[in-house]
Amino acid sequence: MPELPAPRIRVARPEDAEELALLDRLSWSHLHAVMPEPQPPYPPFFGERHAPEDCLVAELDGRLAGCVHLGFPTPLDSNRHVRQIQGLAVAEEARGRGAGRALVRAAVDEARRRGARRITLRVLGHNTAARALYEAEGFVVEGVLPEEFLLDGTYVDDVFMGRFL
Repeated sequence: MPELPAPRIRVARPEDAEELALLDRLSWSHLHAVMPEPQPPYPPFFGERHAPEDCLVAELDGRLAGCVHLGFPTPLDSNRHVRQIQGLAVAEEARGRGAGRALVRAAVDEARRRGARRITLRVLGHNTAARALYEAEGFVVEGVLPEEFLLDGTYVDDVFMGRFL
C-alpha cells in the first residue's frame, strides 16, 4: 500500500475564510464544541479574536483539510508568555491521515517561534481521541473542572492541558 502524502501546513490567508467557515460548521459536534450548533446568519470566520495570521491550515490533496487557532489565553501582559490552542478542526475525510497531529505540532512550533514559554489548551473530558493526541504530543493534564458543561443532556468535564516549550 503506498504511503499517503503528509499534510502541508501554512498560515491561513483571508481568502480561506469561506472554506474554513464551512469546515468549522461541518465538523461541529458536542464531542468538542460547547457552543450551540451554528445557525445562519453565520459570523465571519476571521475577526477580532482570530486573525488569519493566528490560524494555521493543513492542506491535503490540494484542499483545506483542517485548521488550528493559536491565541493568548488572556489579554493580560503578565500572561503574554503563554499561547493557547483555541480550536482545532479536521475535515471528516482527512481524519486518520495525520492532519490533526501536523496541526498540533505546527501550533507548538509557531508558539515557540513567537517567543512563548508554554502552550495550553482546553479539551472536553469525553473527547478521548483528542486527549490521546495531545498527550502523545507532550501535553499533560493540569486541571479538570468536573461536569463544567451540560451538553446534549450529559455533564462533561472541562480538561486543561499544557506543556512547556
